[in-house]
Amino acid sequence: MHELAICQALIDQVTSVAESNNATRVSGLTLEVGPLSGVVPDLLSNAFPIAAAGSVADGAELTIEPAPVRVWCKSCQSESDAKINRLVCALCGDWKTELRSGDELLLRSVVLEDATSTPHAGQPEEKQHV
Repeated sequence: MHELAICQALIDQVTSVAESNNATRVSGLTLEVGPLSGVVPDLLSNAFPIAAAGSVADGAELTIEPAPVRVWCKSCQSESDAKINRLVCALCGDWKTELRSGDELLLRSVVLEDATSTPHAGQPEEKQHV
């Protein structure tokens, strides 16, 4: 399962973001995953807690957002949505297209907390989105 290796690399990246922002904990992160990325979102969700255990992201909430499959048509010079197994232009039907999105695995945001952001009764935690 290469999703575990991906999660371990993600934890390395998130740890670096936390350190560079003087954060002591990561409480959430959002990924954008395209259907052509080769990553199975459910497997990624299952592997994340294992990779995050003992790290600054231990217990963090992982949100996975799907990325659309979009192509650029060389014939009509337009961008349109496409299907995973049919990367043709939705406007003119030409197959001479370039993939513009759908194969990405992007870290979109990280919710950071610092040592002073302990929750108090009736007061929300101080969080920083990166």
